[in-house]
Amino acid sequence: MNGSIKTIAFLLTSLFCLQLLACIQKNDFQPMNYQSETENIDIIKLIITIGTSSFSATLQNNATVGDFIERLPLTLTMNELNNNEKYADLEESLPTNASNPGTIQNGDLMLYGSNTLVLFYKSFSTSYNYTKIGEITDLEGLAEALGSADVAVRFELE
Repeated sequence: MNGSIKTIAFLLTSLFCLQLLACIQKNDFQPMNYQSETENIDIIKLIITIGTSSFSATLQNNATVGDFIERLPLTLTMNELNNNEKYADLEESLPTNASNPGTIQNGDLMLYGSNTLVLFYKSFSTSYNYTKIGEITDLEGLAEALGSADVAVRFELE
């Protein structure tokens, strides 16, 4: 009799498990989404205006950019430095995540330290650390528009 109780208990437990499985509908199963976080993020576009020339830029997805866009639209007088960049100090610091890019690319928009906005118009190797904000996507005429003197530059969302 002890063996038949174990058999009945086993059958009842098995029947209970089968009923539970039957309650789960196929539609309830959702496979995990393995897409990277950046695939679902909208691209943030910036317009950079220098005199009568406008340039489109794509912004990074980071805390620096989040705080930067809260200040837009923004017009800065950017100072010439080293015949390859324009820079301006911001009134307030931005969050940073600086690293050495190794090579600066023409059109890079970076943050040096926590409050110096830098727009590069020539590519070159660097040993300095920057937090990347974005990059200009249409470089034609950028160096000419920036010129060799200090210049007013307007930043606004597209």
